[in-house]
Amino acid sequence: MQRRPALRSARWGAAFAAGAIALTAALTGCSSSDPLSEDGGAGDTASAEGGTIVVGSQDYYSNEIIAEIYAQALEADGFDVDRQFRIGQREVYLPEIESGKIDLFPEYSGNLLQYFEADAPERVSDEVYDALVEAMPEGLRVLEQSPATDQDTYVVTREFAEKWDLETVEDLGNVTDPLTFGSNSEAETRPYGPAGLAETYGIEGVQFTPIEDSGGPLTVKALKDGAIQFANIYSADPSLAANDLVTLEDTKGIFLASHVVPIASEKIDDQAESVINEVDAALSPEDLVELNGQSVNDERSAADIAKEWLDGQSF
Repeated sequence: MQRRPALRSARWGAAFAAGAIALTAALTGCSSSDPLSEDGGAGDTASAEGGTIVVGSQDYYSNEIIAEIYAQALEADGFDVDRQFRIGQREVYLPEIESGKIDLFPEYSGNLLQYFEADAPERVSDEVYDALVEAMPEGLRVLEQSPATDQDTYVVTREFAEKWDLETVEDLGNVTDPLTFGSNSEAETRPYGPAGLAETYGIEGVQFTPIEDSGGPLTVKALKDGAIQFANIYSADPSLAANDLVTLEDTKGIFLASHVVPIASEKIDDQAESVINEVDAALSPEDLVELNGQSVNDERSAADIAKEWLDGQSF
């Protein structure tokens, strides 16, 4: 990869101040309206403004942190940014990106590829990325993927793993008690839902319980209480270590490799692309776990977490 001109670190402080004002305004505007409505959010008007880049995020704290890093990095390089964060899950925001309402959005390579190609055979990181590049709709592209990963996993409690001698996903087939899987509602029909588990691992009869917190405290509580036996919790979630949860090894690849990767519209020019590629190259898997921990454990804002991380970089 050819390196592009470096970001100017001295500008982070000023950019953060401007970003905080912009974020406050965005949150105020979103408090009483849909962030993607024609009169309350990005819409065609915001994305049509010359030089203004609309940055979006999932309704997931980790994704919001990455989006805020993108936004502050762009502002430090002189771009105007309109934040449209916590929009929802993939089924909600991807049509909005395709329609031109959002210009830049942090995504995850494996899950995004499966959204476009449910039966994609690729499983390892580089193959998934190459297939994703080819699968992108007209007018959109993915920028370079980051070393950072935040991958779907099946997780059980330590007690449950020891009771049934569980190390791999395949070992769930040895459990004779009823199994219930907990995750966001859309997971029921995704390739790693109960039907996908039956197809890939031959494990039949798994029930599903929707828990709408993306593997957060409600999901962890349901695991500990025995309301569900396994859950989908992302690999960079600090709650895994904090709650001594066990990640089952996915030996047959029901989950695709999922690196952080930005979706970009045609409005993202070479200069903006260079900024984001440098950010993503610097973001490590360990960084992402640490940043997530600051959000979950220390209850810091995405803006503060992003600023501190950027201040510590030497692009």
